[in-house]
Amino acid sequence: MTRVDFYSNARDKLDIVRRLVDKSRQSGQCVLVRATDARLAGEIDRYLWTQPVLSFQPHVPSSHPLARETPVLIGDDPDALASPDVLINLDTDTPAYFGRFERLLEIVGAEEGEVLAGRERYRFYKARGYALEHHDLAGR
Repeated sequence: MTRVDFYSNARDKLDIVRRLVDKSRQSGQCVLVRATDARLAGEIDRYLWTQPVLSFQPHVPSSHPLARETPVLIGDDPDALASPDVLINLDTDTPAYFGRFERLLEIVGAEEGEVLAGRERYRFYKARGYALEHHDLAGR
């Protein structure tokens, strides 16, 4: 069963994503960063290229021809990922395919709309018996 972690009060989502990608990659896991909004996907792409300055995580959009050979994908195509290890969800809805992944990491900002959508997703997973872990990032 998929392990679900919630990271709430995320003020700097891009940095949280980078840290979670780094941690997952250190464990040898493949990662899909789910961002269906093209603007957000572009921001994540640029951030992973530049932060931190002396670091780089190989990544491409999930629609890229080299997606199957790349450990980190940005987009919404789980079939493009070589191994369904970690799904990082940046959207406000529940991904229909989350159950194929070993881990689902839900990033929830501090804005009211995101908080409400995050609570709805939390209730969804809890009602279906998923093990939930909550990480409050308010002080970070």
